[in-house]
Amino acid sequence: MAGTNPDQRPTQELIRTLVVEDDPAAAEAHAMYVRRVPGFEVAGIARTGAEARRLLLRTQVDLLLLDLHLTDGHGLTLARTLRATGHRADVIAVTSVSDLAVVREGVSLGVVQYVLKPFTFTTLRDRLVCYAEFRATSGEADGQDEVDQVLAALRAPRPAEHPKGVSTPTLKRVRQSLRAAAGEGLSAEAVASAAGVSRITARRYLEHLVSLGRAARSPRYGQVGRPELNYRWANDAQASSPRRTACPAHEAPDPRPGF
Repeated sequence: MAGTNPDQRPTQELIRTLVVEDDPAAAEAHAMYVRRVPGFEVAGIARTGAEARRLLLRTQVDLLLLDLHLTDGHGLTLARTLRATGHRADVIAVTSVSDLAVVREGVSLGVVQYVLKPFTFTTLRDRLVCYAEFRATSGEADGQDEVDQVLAALRAPRPAEHPKGVSTPTLKRVRQSLRAAAGEGLSAEAVASAAGVSRITARRYLEHLVSLGRAARSPRYGQVGRPELNYRWANDAQASSPRRTACPAHEAPDPRPGF
């Protein structure tokens, strides 16, 4: 009988992930992202909640990458159904919904992470790695410190600090002003008026949001002379255009940017 190689390690069990997303391009992009993360594999792609339920009946699934806006219902309705039927798959919500009440409801239904669209591969990868670390824990904790450490694995990586001169309260006012404009967008001057800051300050904060992929800018032509830049919240910009071609400045372009 052949001897056992002492250096041989058991193959890590892959985390089977079901992508639930009604937009075909976004679904393929999210599946591609999952395949690029070691330790994960795509168990399937579902376009609706009903299709996801059918796949879950016949396929082993450990994790759902779940869009909350599905054509046949809310994603949290699907999560609630899973819990009611005893399915133990965890959920990472992938959505443009930023309502904190929805976030709290999601936590109660087993949503372990919440990723806002649009996001990059790096953003999703970091959260998948955190989830994998949490899932890999087993055994009995030695004390409170170890319990805290296990739970901390689910937390997203610490957000990068804002650049020098960018404050959180002002950024929040600028962001709220831009989102309130819906799909029409605003000039830097209009944002400055709404947020109670100077035009130069508003422009700096708007460009910061553009660099993060949270806002998009385009020239607005009207009066004779140099066109004025118009800023829109990223989701609004995507709604009026088939694809967003601008990538965050701090990251190399992904094969399918904008999701």
